[in-house]
Amino acid sequence: MTKPRSRVADYAVYMVVRVFVAFVQALSLRKAFALAGVLAWLLYRIDRRHREVALDNLKFAFPGQMTQSQREELVWGVYEHFCGLLMEIVHLPRKLHPQTWRRYVDLKDGCKIVDRLLSDRPLMIVTGHFGNWEMGGYILGLLGFKVHAVARPLDNPYLDDFLRSFRERTGQNVLAKKGDFEEMQSLLVSGGVLATLADQDAGQRGLFVDFFGRPASTHKAMALMALEYQVPIVVAVARNVGGPMRYEIISDELILPEEYSGRGDAVRAITQRFTAALERVVRSAPEQYFWLHRRWKHQPSKPRKKVA
Repeated sequence: MTKPRSRVADYAVYMVVRVFVAFVQALSLRKAFALAGVLAWLLYRIDRRHREVALDNLKFAFPGQMTQSQREELVWGVYEHFCGLLMEIVHLPRKLHPQTWRRYVDLKDGCKIVDRLLSDRPLMIVTGHFGNWEMGGYILGLLGFKVHAVARPLDNPYLDDFLRSFRERTGQNVLAKKGDFEEMQSLLVSGGVLATLADQDAGQRGLFVDFFGRPASTHKAMALMALEYQVPIVVAVARNVGGPMRYEIISDELILPEEYSGRGDAVRAITQRFTAALERVVRSAPEQYFWLHRRWKHQPSKPRKKVA
């Protein structure tokens, strides 16, 4: 039985977060990144559980390609990147405006994405926990595109409302991963745009496809909706190119559902294709990927031995 949440405790956590956000916003970006360095140093040393998860993930993802010291150095880079990412997210509302976004973002593959956004077909944008995924959605909103982001609501309702207000500041709309499926379907029927993170473990009932040479449980809803509603899938990420809030938007793959018409393995093939595209961008800058989460938490069940 799930223990009831304490509204007082949730509100106290929310207030601490709001005070921290206000403090970081009062800093210059340079000072905020100096704070990020201190925070990364601290977390790297005290967060042993996630550090070991990351080291284990890297051992499987790059077998025989890294020494232990190289893996440790890369994990340190991951902590450094994501603490900096936190500072960037806090500063986004004050730094990114219709008149300033070009200082921070290069739409390297912007034409590919914009062409699809301006077409008369619905679209799904697939990304992962790489670079700055929040910036990607924020920029599209600034440019006037209505994007519906699929996300799991936070357990703390005050923090969830706060994060939702940030995401919807530039015109995005947030849909719950569980509970808003009918709205997603209606959106695609009407030619709308869905954006989702596609590198989260889907449990034992997920579809297992190859990710860094290892079976990874992956949600198959994206492929199912692409086929049912004839929705193209664009794999896109915001990759840091050096320095605070310096990113390029790249589109690594365009998947057209009509290419899989009549194929019995269409769902698996599409899921594998966007997963492989995400792997390619992660390999381009592995320190920008969230290796701290258990991407390979579940593995395919072993077939039961028949009893003689």
